[in-house]
Amino acid sequence: MAIEHEVETTGLVGWIDRRFPLTSTWKKHVSEYYAPKNFNFWYFFGSLALLVLVNQIVTGIFLTMNYKPDATLAFSSVEYIMREVPWGWLIRYMHSTGASMFFVVVYLHMFRGLLYGSYRKPRELVWVFGCAIFLCLMAEAFFGYLLPWGQMSFWGAQVIVNLFSAIPFIGPDLSLWIRGDYVVSDVTLNRFFAFHVIAIPLVLIGLVVAHLVALHEVGSNNPDGIEIKAKKGPDGIPLDGIPFHPYYSVHDFMGVSVFLIIFAAIIFFAPEMGGYFLEANNFIPANPLQTPQEIAPVWYFTAFYAMLRATTDPFKIVLMIIVALLGLFALVRARGKWKLGLPVLAVLVVLAMAFTESKFWGVVVMGGAVISLFFLPWLDRSPVKSIRYRPFFHKVFYGIFVLAFLTLGFLGTKPPSPASTLIAQVCALIYFAFFLGMPVWTKLGTFKQPPERVRFKPH
Repeated sequence: MAIEHEVETTGLVGWIDRRFPLTSTWKKHVSEYYAPKNFNFWYFFGSLALLVLVNQIVTGIFLTMNYKPDATLAFSSVEYIMREVPWGWLIRYMHSTGASMFFVVVYLHMFRGLLYGSYRKPRELVWVFGCAIFLCLMAEAFFGYLLPWGQMSFWGAQVIVNLFSAIPFIGPDLSLWIRGDYVVSDVTLNRFFAFHVIAIPLVLIGLVVAHLVALHEVGSNNPDGIEIKAKKGPDGIPLDGIPFHPYYSVHDFMGVSVFLIIFAAIIFFAPEMGGYFLEANNFIPANPLQTPQEIAPVWYFTAFYAMLRATTDPFKIVLMIIVALLGLFALVRARGKWKLGLPVLAVLVVLAMAFTESKFWGVVVMGGAVISLFFLPWLDRSPVKSIRYRPFFHKVFYGIFVLAFLTLGFLGTKPPSPASTLIAQVCALIYFAFFLGMPVWTKLGTFKQPPERVRFKPH
């Protein structure tokens, strides 16, 4: 015997509820989803990321109506959108500015998670989905960057795809498979267009849904790092929780308003942002016979690009020494044969580094910088989640890490020099030391006792 859904509505909504869980879904994920009452401004960026995603999808749909994924027509079709299509310039700038603002919002969103331990148990899967979204965004931005078919688009794609050729054995064939040709050509443009418009967005939307579902299953974290579900009233509602709607829907509306003011100011007054959002070379048609003086990615990739560029032969020797020391340390700590996995792995890595090019290890370093984020929930061994209750030197380490990352991002926008390469190498070592040293340094120091309930001052 079929069990009918209990509904509290009549009319059209009631008719829908008997066939689709509309009201129950609204209650579960919005009106009766209880979030901690002590959210601060750092919690704006999750909803802002969703807003920018919608902006990118909508503006992207309108752009595809006039864009031509053809090597002979792509650049002129973008110019046509900018000059001839009614409000086409606005849609294009909303999309190009939205791409950069997407990364601004996501970086800040991830930094908030780092501050308050939002990756810790029971939110490991929420964090992993978030890192997968970040990786997916990087792929989406890379594929979309070629589409204007300007000088920087063309040569940037050429350089990035050529990096895959450094992978031993399969590298050359992999680069050829990605390009679809021996050089970046019309075939490459078409397949990048397909990935940018259809394949990656589908994966991205699926990951966003999974991220939100996982979040609502375990509940949101808060600046105190306290699980509000641990203390509930007689009605089963968390004592320190409030309904997401209308409280945080109004709260987020304020954040959206401020964001849209900044977003509109950039679009109308500085869409190129001094060449960081849109490079001058990308307003020149792609010319396979003329290489730009300096090839650099868009700003949101520059930190990882700086690590890639800093991996020289001398730096590879430094990495070999560090890996060997880590293997020796693991060997000293091993108390049985079953614990010899890390020392053996270290020996294999050192041997591999000795017989492969530094270019390949630059790709490994760049990729490892992103992959390291996935393991954060298991690297952090601190007894508390939030930075508020950690020792002062933990906050110093966080500050050094952020400073190193920002320095890498800045150096990635500049031409290489011996001094900048050395600084980038030091910052890259700091970046990885932050993660690899986490199992040790996150347990050290005197921790403050978190309160039993969240601290909240009404205003």
